Amino acid sequence: MGGVLIHSLFVASKLLRPARAIPMARLMAAAQVVMLARRHWQRLEPHERQRLITLVRVAGGRRGRLTPGERLELVRLIAKADPRLFAGLVVEKFSPVRLPRRVVQGKR
Repeated sequence: MGGVLIHSLFVASKLLRPARAIPMARLMAAAQVVMLARRHWQRLEPHERQRLITLVRVAGGRRGRLTPGERLELVRLIAKADPRLFAGLVVEKFSPVRLPRRVVQGKR
């Protein structure tokens, strides 16, 4: 009787291993996205990063809280970080097939 219980627990633990691995896979995927984001964030100079943070805080999600000059500055800073390339690289990272360069990098 005890042997059957031990065998059942052994089989159950083998079946549950992939389920335990899924959270680690998600953590690894999140880490890869964070590393890509960091690379794009570092395209900005330190003073530009600080200014971007300030503008986003002032705006609070509302464009109207920024002056036209601040809006233009925000657009310029975001463009310098190249969000289109970031999005393309994230998609490429998780795509099961190799994507064409134009899909990843967009029109140039």
